[in-house]
Amino acid sequence: MRCPSFVNSIRDFPISLFGTRWMFHSWPICDIVDGRYGDATAPGRTRGRIAWEGNAVVTITRRFGNRTIIDDYESPHSLWRSVVQWLQDIWYYRELTRNMVVRDLKVRYKNSVLGVLWSLFNPLLMMLVFTVVFTIMIPGGGDIQHFPAFVLCALLPWNFFSSSVIGATSSIVRNADLVKKTYFPREILPISSALAEMVNFFLASLVLFAMLFLFGIHLTPWALLLPLVVAIQLAFTLGIGLILATLNVFYRDTQQILSVVMLAWFFATPVFYPVSILPRSYSLWGMDIDVWRWAHILNPMTSLISTYRVILYYGAPPAFDFVLRTAVTALVFLLAGVYVFRRFGWRFAEEV
Repeated sequence: MRCPSFVNSIRDFPISLFGTRWMFHSWPICDIVDGRYGDATAPGRTRGRIAWEGNAVVTITRRFGNRTIIDDYESPHSLWRSVVQWLQDIWYYRELTRNMVVRDLKVRYKNSVLGVLWSLFNPLLMMLVFTVVFTIMIPGGGDIQHFPAFVLCALLPWNFFSSSVIGATSSIVRNADLVKKTYFPREILPISSALAEMVNFFLASLVLFAMLFLFGIHLTPWALLLPLVVAIQLAFTLGIGLILATLNVFYRDTQQILSVVMLAWFFATPVFYPVSILPRSYSLWGMDIDVWRWAHILNPMTSLISTYRVILYYGAPPAFDFVLRTAVTALVFLLAGVYVFRRFGWRFAEEV
């Protein structure tokens, strides 16, 4: 779209920041045609992607010696525009995302004797530990029929969530050299971490299905909802991961605090105990609290874990009101994560 003839405002002004000379260019919105990132020294590549600042678009040109790098100042005019641009970028660089997922999987099992088989043995060993602790040492799980399968139905989704969040949080800092030296959508780093964990989840699901078969638990048609539940969890995980990845770039304490938070979150989520044991009425400071209800409202992983168990372990239809509420919550977190990440992403190269 072109500007009317009476609009004739193009301003270039230099400024020194972080020991680097920056050149700012701004145009009225109607002058802008969307494009991709580009290196000004690379022939045939297009100009920087559009970033919105109020009613103007700002492109930042960094100069390091003879090298000129075009960045954008990412301050979206609306959340919707940010999400649309994000989806376009992720689709445009889908092949890079796939390669990074493969790279993460190869690095994880490099020089390992068992290799990818650890995706199967790791949940089995953890299931064994929980089974011994809660059926022999603390005989509380003995009241639950087929306790190993009961635990595994929740343990695999939790491992998927926990590992994805932790990996996504450190993804930008861990790949600092890559972030500073070349352009690609930074979102690919936390996304590839989460997708790699999803691959592990599906591999480990083979153990879960074998365990269900071993205990004589038959799958029902409700198990076909599994991809939908995984998609909801992935959206929620990406939202959390994008926010924490951004926070970790500016505050490295995030990674340290996260380990404690994830441990507390683990015990607050019904992984090794049934959600039905949560009290429906608990008195706190004179107030009557429905712990079961608030656990589902405040902790989306409670609803997700319960849904996994219902469709796989019990073979029953899930509570669709909780599924819908969890899906909306996951979408809200995903939109918030995309907005925060793109709002501060332009500063990553300077901070890492």
